[in-house]
Formats: sequence, C-alpha cells, structure tokens
Amino acid sequence: MSRAVLRYVRHTIRHEPDSGVTFETFCVTSGCVEKSGALEDQEAAQDWCLRHTGRTGHALFRRVVTDHARVTRDE
Repeated sequence: MSRAVLRYVRHTIRHEPDSGVTFETFCVTSGCVEKSGALEDQEAAQDWCLRHTGRTGHALFRRVVTDHARVTRDE
C-alpha cells in the first residue's frame, strides 16, 4: 500500500509584465454582434465604443481586460 505525503507550499501570483494587457469591447445592444477585437491600448478600445455609438446610436458595451499572471513558489 502506498502513502501520499502532503505538504503546504506557499505560492504568489503576479501580473506578468512581459505578456502585456489586452482590452476588448463588445456592443451588448440586442441584435448587435460587433466587437472591437483585442487591442493593446485602453484608449483605442474606448475610441472604438465612441465611434460605434456615433454610427449606430448603441450606448451599452461590455469591456474585457485580459492580462497574464505567473505563479511562483515563495522561497
């Protein structure tokens, strides 16, 4: 019969700066499926919303910010 040895190891999770951050906006007006696509600049995503509102009158958006995280063992 084998035995498992369990131990507690502390870890830390942090933003990985080399991976960057992406911003994406989605129009949530009923029937509209337009989206900005992944952008590296928050201002560009906001500008997309403003232009879309100007063209369509749609005023409600979902904003998604994605980053990458790295988990490391605490020493």
